[in-house]
Amino acid sequence: MSYTAHPTAVIDEGADIGAGTKIWHFSHIMGPCRIGEHCNLGQNVVISPDVVLGRNVKVQNNVSIYTGVTCDDDVFLGPSCVFTNVTNPRSGVNRRGQYAKTHVGKGASIGANATIVCGHDIGAYAFIGAGAVVTKNVPDYALVVGNPSRQVGWMSEFGHRLEFDTNGQATCPESQETYELKEGRVTKAQASR
Repeated sequence: MSYTAHPTAVIDEGADIGAGTKIWHFSHIMGPCRIGEHCNLGQNVVISPDVVLGRNVKVQNNVSIYTGVTCDDDVFLGPSCVFTNVTNPRSGVNRRGQYAKTHVGKGASIGANATIVCGHDIGAYAFIGAGAVVTKNVPDYALVVGNPSRQVGWMSEFGHRLEFDTNGQATCPESQETYELKEGRVTKAQASR
């Protein structure tokens, strides 16, 4: 076994778990699913069938990731954040197999107690504030907060709010990387050679 699991964790047959991944107390990993290398799944985490997590995904305590959700590399899922996978659930109506998909892009962070309503994608390096309720797609690098969530700014890949000048340029205070805002989209400027 190339991963580490606490003795209280339940790991079903068919779960594909990458090397160096750690699974903590009372978590349930259902098969088939795919979890990348060097992930960290906190206490009381549920991974449903067909979920895909990339490398180095951090899942904090009390998060359930349901069928239909995929996360790219380096995603952070804060404590007790919520994913849904049916837009109109009813106890008396079986909608198994009608799950809406949600994709979380590389490096995105979802804050504690945020809710991601299914069928909406989270862009790369987006930052979802604590308690936000996401009801539409979130662009790359966007900062969204509130219920329903609304975009209030842009974030760097290092998780700092970007302040754009009149030319649409911003610099991350930590990495010193430059970003460009053009036509409502943010991209990281290419380093000169």
